[in-house]
Amino acid sequence: MTLLRRLIRTSEGTIGLAILAALLVAGLLAPVLSPGDPLRIAGRAMLTPFADMSLPLGTDRLGRDVLAGLLYGARTSLAVGIAAAFSAMVLGLLVGMAAGFAGGVIDEALMRIVDAFQIVPGFLLALAFVSVIGVSTPVVVFAIALGAWADPARLARAQVLSIRERDYVAAARVIGMHPAEIAFKEILPNALPPVLALSATIVAGAILTEAALSFLGLGNPNLATWGSMIAEGRSVLRSAAYLSVLPGLALAITVLGVHLFSEGLTKALDSGGEPR
Repeated sequence: MTLLRRLIRTSEGTIGLAILAALLVAGLLAPVLSPGDPLRIAGRAMLTPFADMSLPLGTDRLGRDVLAGLLYGARTSLAVGIAAAFSAMVLGLLVGMAAGFAGGVIDEALMRIVDAFQIVPGFLLALAFVSVIGVSTPVVVFAIALGAWADPARLARAQVLSIRERDYVAAARVIGMHPAEIAFKEILPNALPPVLALSATIVAGAILTEAALSFLGLGNPNLATWGSMIAEGRSVLRSAAYLSVLPGLALAITVLGVHLFSEGLTKALDSGGEPR
């Protein structure tokens, strides 16, 4: 049975996958559903939802289409979340495998670096990095990854320490396999699943961090983001709550979908059988 089949057999995996698929489709179809610049003036300012069906979710204080902002915001959140998680996973895997496989002084040195990064809250690290370097999407992605790679590194190291003592790894050493070949062919495939299960949680954290940075005005100003939409609506929260509630709801649903997907993926990986 494939991983996807095991995933959709869990209720969490099915719901999470459906939510993420809907968000992905919405983001990909944003230029079709709402062509043009989502930050352009689309109509009368502060138009309430369903007052004009050409702008079904209304407009903000500047007359920008709220629906377009939500659609393009989905693209931004998913792109930043996935890119940051991928960067954090790659860095964490490399550091964790190097520490666990090499051992000794290298292990100690790398783990002290991991400890140093784990001491600082990820959001504060991202906030400081973006404030110093400047605001752009690559900088935001790197800043979020910088605060998220330590957990995958520690988990990867623990997996490698367990796997490197198993019989099939010892057999690979006996037959003369190169250490790098042992690491990437024998250890990595079996150390990867638990770390992959952690990736969904990193995506959720990255999406929330990106939204928080945008809320504080440290996101890319040329992109529509849910965080900036929430910030835009906070000054008129009493008279036009929808300006903050709608992007906030979209953000909450996205994070819920990612966490449900993570739970389903963990169960699917646990039921996948013994390591090779």
